[in-house]
Amino acid sequence: MQTVILSRTSRVLAGHLWVFSNELSGSPRGFEAGSIVEIRDRKNTFLGIGYINPNSLISVRILSRERVDIDAGFFKKRILNALEYRRRFVKDPLGADAAFRAVYSEADLLPGLIIDRYAGCVSMQFHTLGMERLSDAVVAAVDEIFSPVTIVFKNDSAIRALEGIPLEKKIVKGSLEKLPLVRIGDSMFEVDPMAGQKTGFFLDQSENRAAFSALINKSGIAKSGYSGLDLFCYTGAWSIAAAKRENVAVTGVDSSEVAVAQAGRNAELNGLAEKCAFVKSDVFEFIKAETAGKSSYDFISLDPPAFVKSKAKLAEGVRAYRQINADAMRLLKRGGLLATSSCSFHVDRNTFIEALRDAARDAGRFCRIIETRSQSKDHPVSLNVPETEYLKCVIMEVG
Repeated sequence: MQTVILSRTSRVLAGHLWVFSNELSGSPRGFEAGSIVEIRDRKNTFLGIGYINPNSLISVRILSRERVDIDAGFFKKRILNALEYRRRFVKDPLGADAAFRAVYSEADLLPGLIIDRYAGCVSMQFHTLGMERLSDAVVAAVDEIFSPVTIVFKNDSAIRALEGIPLEKKIVKGSLEKLPLVRIGDSMFEVDPMAGQKTGFFLDQSENRAAFSALINKSGIAKSGYSGLDLFCYTGAWSIAAAKRENVAVTGVDSSEVAVAQAGRNAELNGLAEKCAFVKSDVFEFIKAETAGKSSYDFISLDPPAFVKSKAKLAEGVRAYRQINADAMRLLKRGGLLATSSCSFHVDRNTFIEALRDAARDAGRFCRIIETRSQSKDHPVSLNVPETEYLKCVIMEVG
């Protein structure tokens, strides 16, 4: 095993799992991309074991602070530790029809690895070359722990391009002739791990959807029923959570024909087809048409894709968040409820709140924040790796 020497150790000693190229004492170019390395400081003190990629800005990602073999046994132990956390804080994660994030990368001390379970299907993402080279050991551990009917590699994230590895999607065990049906809260969903976004579903918003839907009937503004919008609805999870409430009708809007069709099937699964309508449309154009038609709603959920992919796009992305939130506020009745989110890591909580403040001023609306929320508990945030926190969800009353 080769050794890398760090010239700067403060980040690693503080508990972070990343080593940037400028923290190395020499060039990483002589190392085999994706290989396991030992990490030491200039005094030859052992700091950990990780994998290296000389072609990435993050040269080394730490897997262990101890001398261990990085094999199927190592991954079994790590995944079982992650499951123990979820057994404590996530309701019935191993139920037959349960869906949850079993491993969340650095937050579970497995940088570059995502594992989501959808009933009998396990969907995995390998974001880094080093983790991809360990995929056989990961699969062996997953097979032993979960005994899944199907295992999917959903390696279509743009992060892989930064690591110099191609995008791919493949089934490595079983089949998807019948898509998984999963229970989230008190609702059922059909999940397509191969065609869907992320690994097939937005598990990170599960608790936020439940919190928002619980508030809808408490707004007190509707006399004969509550009407709402679910913007960027994807497969209809926000819509269905809201439509479970009494006297509620929701219109979901998304630009993906496939997602809208699946949202309709999910509404039928839950007996909510008469309370949910789904429209294939560009959300910005839909909002413009609704505004021109002087439509108004009791509540809106707004869960757009990441508008900020890099620091260089921060100002442009913040303007987009400001614009679409102002547009949504204009569509709400006085006293209406807005659940709005940003999944852009580069937009921190304060920046997002400031964008919402500007949006309220643009819309001429007075807003009260009811709750500020983050990602669900199966997406834990590592105190030592702040990059593991990315989701901001703000629930507010718009006056």
